[in-house]
Amino acid sequence: MNLFTRKSRTYHDPIHGAISLSGSDPAEALLIGLIDAPEFQRLRRIRQLDVAALTFHGAEGSRFTHSLGVLAIARRVFDRLAPRYPMLAPFRAVALCGALLHDIGHGPYSHASEHIFDYDHERWTRRILSGSTHIARLLEAFDPQLPSQLCAVLDKTHPVAALTQLVSGQLDCDRLDYLLRDSYFTGARYGQLDLDRIIHALDYDPPTQSLVLSGRKQMVAIEHYLVVRHFMYSQVYHHPKNMAARFILQQALALAAHYARRGELEVDEDMKAWLVQEVDRLALPTYLACDDTVLGYHLHRWRTHPDPILGDLCRRFLDRDLFKTVEVTALGELHRQFVLNRLRAAVAATGRPPEHYCALQDTQAKGYTLYEQGIFLRDGAQLRELADASLLVRSLIQPEIRLWLVYPREVQSEVQKLMGS
Repeated sequence: MNLFTRKSRTYHDPIHGAISLSGSDPAEALLIGLIDAPEFQRLRRIRQLDVAALTFHGAEGSRFTHSLGVLAIARRVFDRLAPRYPMLAPFRAVALCGALLHDIGHGPYSHASEHIFDYDHERWTRRILSGSTHIARLLEAFDPQLPSQLCAVLDKTHPVAALTQLVSGQLDCDRLDYLLRDSYFTGARYGQLDLDRIIHALDYDPPTQSLVLSGRKQMVAIEHYLVVRHFMYSQVYHHPKNMAARFILQQALALAAHYARRGELEVDEDMKAWLVQEVDRLALPTYLACDDTVLGYHLHRWRTHPDPILGDLCRRFLDRDLFKTVEVTALGELHRQFVLNRLRAAVAATGRPPEHYCALQDTQAKGYTLYEQGIFLRDGAQLRELADASLLVRSLIQPEIRLWLVYPREVQSEVQKLMGS
């Protein structure tokens, strides 16, 4: 069988309906092969919303399903624009592969582990695209230049800026899919947006080789999209229960790393490498060997560790016995520190190390960020930055920063006394 002629494939998606790929179309045959590659199938074992299923019970979707959704939207946008702008046609494989593979580098529990282990999933995406992987071999067989073009898209250095904007920008297919998908799976209604109108609002500007909005009539749909994104961050992604779950996971992994370095932890070699080495320095097979299943298995093993603190943290995460939170944004800095110190003393009195059970955490919700290139719309013969054309968008630039105190329920009475409730 010709590598780029395959049996057609249809994925039935709860958000986008039937996502059909034609095996007789060389670019789409490549996509089918990429989806079947082990590195992409691994995304089935990585949750899209990291620990959020502990808050929203329906949030069980994977990076696999999200990546297919991004591909579906990107193909709709590209195939609508390419007939009108023939100069885009040669880049169809770049656009569609970039959309499909943009999250291939995520680690276990997605952004949670990225924060805990301090690494960049996009760097790992580039390594998978250009390393010794099934994905890289398929891309090179299709076009030897395709891996480097995809890396340029991710690095935002590709000369056709529209290709990057499809997967990484203020109004990209990644965000459009995750807002719709995450809203659906969490049961939150904040993420509903008018996808059809947004897609029809997108246009191409040949002089700048960028995606732009076709005119002022399209502003309302985009304003709505940005408000939706703001509320999803505020009410879903930065939900205080998610934050409490991530904090427990972080503390459990910190203690596990301590015992792994001392040789006092039951752990396989791949998981041990994650714990004791800098993740960015891991060998590619070691990185790819870790996913939600592997990490969850080890948390189960560690709940019976001789150190009762490590065991308790693992138990709390697995059994959803989460820490409580209280917002302290309105308190002054000295007052917050006073409350934290008193609370740490109360935690210590229960026989638990306060550094693992109590902390101040912050969340930041943004609706619009002024990137190197924002969202531009055609206003007559000129291109105008959206924030300059819309008071609503301008109001979303300022980030909303909130501060939270995280603590175990065992000291709830002390918190009530300190907070006056």
